[in-house]
Amino acid sequence: MRSLAMLKPVKSILCSVALLLLGNGLLNTLLTLRGTGEGFSSAVLGMIMSGYFVGFICGTWVSGRLIRRMGHIRTFGFCASICASVALLHLVFINPWVWLPLRVAYGLSFITLITVIESWLNSQAASQERGRIFAVYMVVNLGALATAQQLLRLSSPQGFLLFVVIAILISWALLPITMTRRVQPRISERPKSSLRALLGFAPLAVASAALSGLAMGAFWSMTPVYATQLGFDIGGVGLVMSVAIIGGALLQIPIGRFSDKHDRPRVMTWVVLFAALVAAAMPFAPSREVLLGLYFIWGGLAFSLYPLAVAQLIDQLHQDEIVSGSADMLVMHGAGCAVAPIAAGSLMTAVGGHGLPIYIACVFILLWGYAIYRRRRVTALVTHTAHFEPMVQSSAEALELIVDDTQGDLFDDPSFYEEHERERLKKVLLSSKA
Repeated sequence: MRSLAMLKPVKSILCSVALLLLGNGLLNTLLTLRGTGEGFSSAVLGMIMSGYFVGFICGTWVSGRLIRRMGHIRTFGFCASICASVALLHLVFINPWVWLPLRVAYGLSFITLITVIESWLNSQAASQERGRIFAVYMVVNLGALATAQQLLRLSSPQGFLLFVVIAILISWALLPITMTRRVQPRISERPKSSLRALLGFAPLAVASAALSGLAMGAFWSMTPVYATQLGFDIGGVGLVMSVAIIGGALLQIPIGRFSDKHDRPRVMTWVVLFAALVAAAMPFAPSREVLLGLYFIWGGLAFSLYPLAVAQLIDQLHQDEIVSGSADMLVMHGAGCAVAPIAAGSLMTAVGGHGLPIYIACVFILLWGYAIYRRRRVTALVTHTAHFEPMVQSSAEALELIVDDTQGDLFDDPSFYEEHERERLKKVLLSSKA
């Protein structure tokens, strides 16, 4: 009963996000399958799919200004209309050079929708309930993405029905938000970028965010192509995607909680290594059942990397630095996602479908090597131990939900800041000498 009462203020928001992500998750996979059916090469598909992440990054800078100008509900209606119409325009203009700007426009509008939802969620969550509400939000998020893949079974990607379903789902996402009687929140100014400072004292966390984006962007964009080339039918492609997402949903929490109690950089190093080995084993899977098992394990490992990087960064930040630092991590992750489809698609065009797991394995091996290098050269300064929170690529607004308010007493002590700065300076000096 208490949990239901906790969710009452945000139930309309959760309904909207479920419908929105059902449409978005279906569209991302559907476009890859439709493009493959239309004869687009893997390299061209990679370029098209990267447009979504380019728009996503641009939207992180534009969304706040748009919401402050128009208000939450009008902004949501404005951007939902764009997303629904863009989904249908893919049917009107079946041309890769038209799809590319459509994906950019869709990505920019979609991140604005997510910013509206998450800023509203953030304002409705009581401080003592933020962690639990964020956990429910992530369950809805990952559950909707996994379920969306099964909607592929409704019709052929070469038809029009699935595109209509996407437009309907995104349009329906308007209903719970526009019917709410709750007061619209105010969105705060975007924190000033601190990326240069982050690179100075937390380079491993920043590198992990960027390189995990290089892997995850390839997964979201090119896995449907890879599964199709392996002979999976449309339902099978949806199953591969769903299995990886479910693995990410189920294994993130135990991995994250283990990292809370042990040396987080060491845990991250092992997670990256195992993820690389699992990806490298995919081309040698003797059966589809084994491949699905590998995707389940890989999803659990790979989906954990970005939240592990965020948790590691928070371990090293003042409380007042967390939101701005985490927002920069989001941009770095998005930048990696934007490059990934082009790089993976080009490799797949050159060497075949197995180029995708080879590419992902190489990215993770690169991150593993850098993590080993950093751990041997410089010991990371840990100011406090943050609690791991499962997450996917989101907006900066949601990051405020993961700030642990129970640590307030620690951060209120002025001597903590003085000691923190002395240790940070010492660490930088040691790094320069190394």
